[in-house]
Amino acid sequence: MSNTIQSIEQFLYRASEYCDRQQWDEYLDMFDPESMFHIPQWDSEHVYTTNPKREMSLIYYPTRAGLEDRVFRIRTGKSAACTPMPRTMHLIDNVQAEQQDDGLWQVKANWATHFFRFGEAECFFGWAEYLLREEGDSWKIMSKRAIVLNDKIRHVLDFYHV
Repeated sequence: MSNTIQSIEQFLYRASEYCDRQQWDEYLDMFDPESMFHIPQWDSEHVYTTNPKREMSLIYYPTRAGLEDRVFRIRTGKSAACTPMPRTMHLIDNVQAEQQDDGLWQVKANWATHFFRFGEAECFFGWAEYLLREEGDSWKIMSKRAIVLNDKIRHVLDFYHV
């Protein structure tokens, strides 16, 4: 089991590196085409929304196509929200993984993303919950839910911030 958790950690570190280096093709390839990407909104001080189809979310993509669209807009300059692109550095910590009855892995990890844009350095932080499927000697993300703990957003929040 420890080899599996190390493999999952390395996978998450690679995802972070691809995002930080803006290697979008490699980053997107880590997600299954049917994968969900969700950043819930806080409903109250200690309760966040859980149903993205019925409650407000900061970001919700029911499939990888939403991420693909964001990357397309970044690449073509059609996203004013990320012009210029910030420099980011993702940190992952406290990775925990548990295999589910269906063979998928439920993974939780703490994260912090430092970013620099317009001469200012800022940070988003929180935890993420992943559902991973083993694929060959690597993994595919079936879903990612990122909880942003400091959600008083001064500028922009996008997928590359989590």
